[in-house]
This record gives sequence, structure tokens and C-alpha cells, in this order.
Amino acid sequence: MTEVAVYMIVNLHVTDTATYRQYEKGFFPLLKRYGGEFVTFDDSAVTLEGDSPRSGRMILFKFPSEAQAQAWYADPEYQALSEHRRAGTRLEFLTMVKGLPPR
Repeated sequence: MTEVAVYMIVNLHVTDTATYRQYEKGFFPLLKRYGGEFVTFDDSAVTLEGDSPRSGRMILFKFPSEAQAQAWYADPEYQALSEHRRAGTRLEFLTMVKGLPPR
């Protein structure tokens, strides 16, 4: 069975910029450790149809596999770092979506 990439979709509201920056500084090295790749973020995403998140920052990043994404999230170093995100933002959602299998 071929592994597929997974995408993490996040919507959050930054409530304390300095605290959130502490999270951002440690986020990228941990993301890379698990083969993750930052795709983009947008502070003013536009919903064309359906219910829109209330506002805030939309973030998209990916991992080569679900196992790597799960390992990243469960990493004790990431969990400790994520306390800065929890303290500096109001998280609406952090969702994992499987990509399409390679052709």
C-alpha cells in the first residue's frame, strides 16, 4: 500500500503575538524533523461558499505520511512547544486531511 501525504489545516486567532512568536520559532525545526513542509498561511482567507471560519489565520502544511504527522503531533517537544500556541491563540481547528494517492 502506497503512503499518501497528509495536509494539516489550521484556523486560529492570534491573541498574544509575543507568545505566539515563541511557538513559531520552534515550530519550523520540529516540522522539518518529521519531513513536514510549510505550504502557506493567510490572515484574510475568503470563503466563497458555505459557513466560513469566524476569521483569523488559516495555515496549511503537509507531511509525507499520516504516520509522520501523528509522530510530530505526539512528540513531547512539540507538545511542550504547543503550550505557547495555546496561550497565544484561540484555536478554531487543527484538522488532518489525507492527500490523493500518487498516480
